[in-house]
Amino acid sequence: MKHESVQNYYGEVLQASSDLQTNACCTPDEMPDHLKKILSQVHDEVLTRYYGCGLIAPLDLTGMRILDLGCGAGRDVYALSAMVGETGRVVGVDMTPAQLDVARAHQDYHAEVFGHSASNVEFHHGFIEKLDELDLEPGSFDIIVSNCVVNLATDKGAVLRGAHHLLKPGGEMYFSDVYADRRVPQVMAEDEVLYGECLSGALYWNDFLSIAKASGFGDPRLVTHRPLTIENPELEARVAPLSFLSATYRLFKLPELEPACEDYGQAVIYKGSVEHAPHAFVLDDHHVIETGKVFPVCGNTWMMLKDTRFARHFEFVGSFDTHFGIFEGCGGESPFNQEAGTTISCC
Repeated sequence: MKHESVQNYYGEVLQASSDLQTNACCTPDEMPDHLKKILSQVHDEVLTRYYGCGLIAPLDLTGMRILDLGCGAGRDVYALSAMVGETGRVVGVDMTPAQLDVARAHQDYHAEVFGHSASNVEFHHGFIEKLDELDLEPGSFDIIVSNCVVNLATDKGAVLRGAHHLLKPGGEMYFSDVYADRRVPQVMAEDEVLYGECLSGALYWNDFLSIAKASGFGDPRLVTHRPLTIENPELEARVAPLSFLSATYRLFKLPELEPACEDYGQAVIYKGSVEHAPHAFVLDDHHVIETGKVFPVCGNTWMMLKDTRFARHFEFVGSFDTHFGIFEGCGGESPFNQEAGTTISCC
């Protein structure tokens, strides 16, 4: 699928989110109150031209430098600009001029609404597969976000490699996208409507994990996910028998992450100090860390908290001095979990 087709779909065919033919590029209604308040102040024209599939607003953003890949008309850029504050900065990149025209038209409006003496956002026209061609400094971003756009990229690996190159050490890519339960057939991938609706460009979820790891992001962490029901009989028939879901992942730029969850006898204690998270800190879908409770962690989770912007919010117990094998509950492939004489069938 060529860039021109996607540019036409999002610049000319779609004039508002109501023009979408499926629910793939739609964010669910539930969201935290603090984010609802911020979005209520975003300009109506920007909101109307929003086509995302998830929430890409991680916590603890004050002063952060953030890059939004495929920013469109700028809804997420402006929402994040309110959260990073005047000391932070949010940069948006998109390949569709019509979308960027809408985004840029409202910079002064949002600078005034969110109380910044000068706008803390900027927008670049370009392709997210070719981030090295933009005037962006390598290793300069704390966080990279993207909302239902990587599936539209012609080279997903190039997107992730470029993001890894632009992140600071300990930075993260926090993004939502659409994934398939199997590899998309070529004939479906060439369907311009299905591609524009964020379906036929979706990665098979297991291929995504492989590409992420090959791009330098060890141990991808799933944060949230929900099934996509499409709710368009004609298009449902065209994608059958594939199933799709929307998922949010966080990928950390931490070179020491290991391929498996290894146990070093470590633990963390959350201080309850992250804004909007006084009672528990959610790292991913299986790490909900209650305030004040000693929480055992594997070595990878330890690094995701200690070697990132989250370190000041935790106390850390232990070290990497002694290794105890696979972290309990994560050793399904270990031969030590099999009884002697048990026959293991081949896949």
